[in-house]
Amino acid sequence: MTSKSPQCSYAPMSHPATDHPVLFIDADAPLSDLHACVIERLNAVLKYLDLMACIHLPDHAEHDINTVTTIARILVQDVSDIFRVIEQSS
Repeated sequence: MTSKSPQCSYAPMSHPATDHPVLFIDADAPLSDLHACVIERLNAVLKYLDLMACIHLPDHAEHDINTVTTIARILVQDVSDIFRVIEQSS
């Protein structure tokens, strides 16, 4: 017995830390859902960077700065990947 699964088109997200993608974007998702995902990530990274810009840390450890930039890079890369899917589907 075989079951038929719905055909979905999944686009791999960028993964600089792995050899194979493990996260995917549903390219068949409604544009409004893709847009909501982009907005959520952009707003999160903007608020995060605003917070980091206002904080005064007397001794900035290099590790702390690397962590901040890595978090921002991951969120912005997610946004870029979703925009790529939106552009390819239009």
